[in-house]
Amino acid sequence: MIDLHNKVALITGSSRGIGRGCAIEMARCGADIVINYRTHPGEAEEVAEVVRQFGRDVITVGADVSDRGAVEMMVQQGIDRFGKIDILVNNAAMSIRKPFLEISVAEVSRTIDVCMWGVFHCSQVVARHMVERNEGGKILMISSVHAFIPFGDSVAYNTAKAGINNMGYTMATELTQHRINVNVIEPGWTDTPGERNFATEEELQEGGKKLPWGRLGTIEDIGQAAAFLCSDAADYITGACLKVDGGFWLPRY
Repeated sequence: MIDLHNKVALITGSSRGIGRGCAIEMARCGADIVINYRTHPGEAEEVAEVVRQFGRDVITVGADVSDRGAVEMMVQQGIDRFGKIDILVNNAAMSIRKPFLEISVAEVSRTIDVCMWGVFHCSQVVARHMVERNEGGKILMISSVHAFIPFGDSVAYNTAKAGINNMGYTMATELTQHRINVNVIEPGWTDTPGERNFATEEELQEGGKKLPWGRLGTIEDIGQAAAFLCSDAADYITGACLKVDGGFWLPRY
């Protein structure tokens, strides 16, 4: 089992979906958790209760990751409670799916503000803290196969995910001297509440059967991969991109 005891993990967008999976798995592995949410405080508290059941300490912090001041406040709350942040998982995201010819500038801007600028704000604020502590750290980007597969009706989301991949690789290059690992996970089609904004339950279940692995990904699948990449077992891994997609990206003959 991955050991994250004596570690503190801040996971953005962790009241539901993939962020929830990461928070619960990291608590299972021994980490104390900072749960971030924007619009689902009740669900954030549900995740916090699961974390407590593992005997770990936890706080929930409401903050919009696209707001630099809110990010600074969130990080400081984590530091005030736990004295440090060892792990950052950049998971918070949003997607407005409209054709390129119809999507508005405001909709593109909002998507990029959350999915890309949010990652920049959180990463820079936390990395500065890690450098000041001089004890290393782990930063993880939850990206997507959208970073390299140009799915239609997703121009803003696709652009943002491609951007955070390269952002992560660049950060990894610069932060090796501080022993801060920066890596990327690319989930494929994953069973989350957000997917139900775009597909019915039946469409999700039938679509999963057509994937190479025969099912959709789960938040537990992503959480387990995230816990590994944020553990000491992955100390020699930085600037890497791990697809956790059940073969979604593979050619289908």
